[in-house]
Amino acid sequence: MTLDLVTAPTEEPVTLAELKEHLRINSASFASDVSESPSIYAGSYTTAASYSLEGTAVSIVGYSTLVVLNSGTLSTTATLDVKIQESDDDSTYSDWSGSAFTQVTPANDNAIQEIEYTGNKAYIKPVATIAGATASFAVTVIHDAVTTSEDDYLTNLIQVARQHLEKWSMRAFMAQTWDYYLDDWPADDPFEVPLPPLSTVSTITYENSEATVATVATTVYIVDKKRKPGRIALKHGQIWPSFTPQSVNAIKVRFIAGAASAGDVSIDYKQAIMMLCGHLYENREQTVERALSEIPLGIKDFMEIDRMVYFA
Repeated sequence: MTLDLVTAPTEEPVTLAELKEHLRINSASFASDVSESPSIYAGSYTTAASYSLEGTAVSIVGYSTLVVLNSGTLSTTATLDVKIQESDDDSTYSDWSGSAFTQVTPANDNAIQEIEYTGNKAYIKPVATIAGATASFAVTVIHDAVTTSEDDYLTNLIQVARQHLEKWSMRAFMAQTWDYYLDDWPADDPFEVPLPPLSTVSTITYENSEATVATVATTVYIVDKKRKPGRIALKHGQIWPSFTPQSVNAIKVRFIAGAASAGDVSIDYKQAIMMLCGHLYENREQTVERALSEIPLGIKDFMEIDRMVYFA
């Protein structure tokens, strides 16, 4: 059996945040953890009707976000109203529900107000109305970027652990594309496709001794995705194409295996990945002989029940 990886997973079963929570670590300093994006810079602003004074939009994807209104001294007749607007595309904005700051007047100026943004949009910006006279203020968006100096290392550990457990269990956790090569049509019908769960069989091609490649019509075979491992079988009354095969790897089955999203991955697999990451994190200086050759027994317990041990 020959397998070649065509497209690796674009998502891991375990997120960086989940692993850090599992490891109980967050090595970020306060300075690196928090950043500020001025949206309306500090200054004295003249009257602006109907929230016509717009701040600079701020991308907040992946952050906890706090919007801070810092008001200075207002003229005797001035009032200041500020609210938060949100958008999916930084083009069309609408008011975020419950986003209005308390109106600022000379009676409550020279103060700071804070609102935590708890919406689910990608962009926010403040808009302001100034009436009566000039107002001195600023609006800043504070990001809580939960990062650590080891984030890259931990991200790599997730990939390493996932790949190693996939290899040991002979399964695919996340969606990935493979080429499965055979020297000739299998004698068994149906025949198994490795690395369950099988999602899609994209194509089956065959190469003859003259290096001419042809594709098997989908009307010839049926794909059994219910069984693990998945199978490919001839439809009733069909036969595989007759040809003189190339000496090796004449048949190529391109297939997609693994879950479509992390939410579809078994919690046992996720826990095993995090445990192996923890093992590697704490024992990062192991010798080559023991680094990944032995999976700790406690981790194997999460995987053993579903381990694939045989393929036809």
